[in-house]
Amino acid sequence: MAVEVLDSDGVRRALTRIAHEIVERNNGVTDLALVGIHTCGVPLAKRIAEAIARIEGSAPPVGAIDITLYRDDLGRLGATARMEPSDIPFDLQERKVVLVDDVLFTGRTIRAALDALIDFGRPAAVQLAVLIDRGHRELPIRADYVGKNVPTSRSQKVRVELGEHGERDAVWIEEAANGTR
Repeated sequence: MAVEVLDSDGVRRALTRIAHEIVERNNGVTDLALVGIHTCGVPLAKRIAEAIARIEGSAPPVGAIDITLYRDDLGRLGATARMEPSDIPFDLQERKVVLVDDVLFTGRTIRAALDALIDFGRPAAVQLAVLIDRGHRELPIRADYVGKNVPTSRSQKVRVELGEHGERDAVWIEEAANGTR
């Protein structure tokens, strides 16, 4: 059984709120960039940048990063590991970077993203924005910007659907035997 925790309006409102919080915390968009983590973090980063443009009149640059080779479970993934191209078309040096992802769970994806990001340069600061924080951290990582905190059990799965992937925007909690994501 699946339970919808955010509909399309809820996703839009959460991303708009995150955009406002990013602008406020960083005093605008000077020296700011967004980097989405493949797969769902990339369209979310683009949407946040568009919302920031509506607020500030200009959007920060947006990049995309693939963390596949930085994962601590890569050996277990084997042939199912799917790489996407990383694309960071701007210099990270002395820039405030907001990493963007859909779901924050154990923190391992974010750790891998930080390792991958550093291979592209040394940002002045790294902040984290997530649409959903579901708890169950295994590493000392927390989000700076959260669309919605959703308490879950490990036996549940959080499924994010986005229009960019041919679905309607929504976030669902469903029972899953392995409790991943």
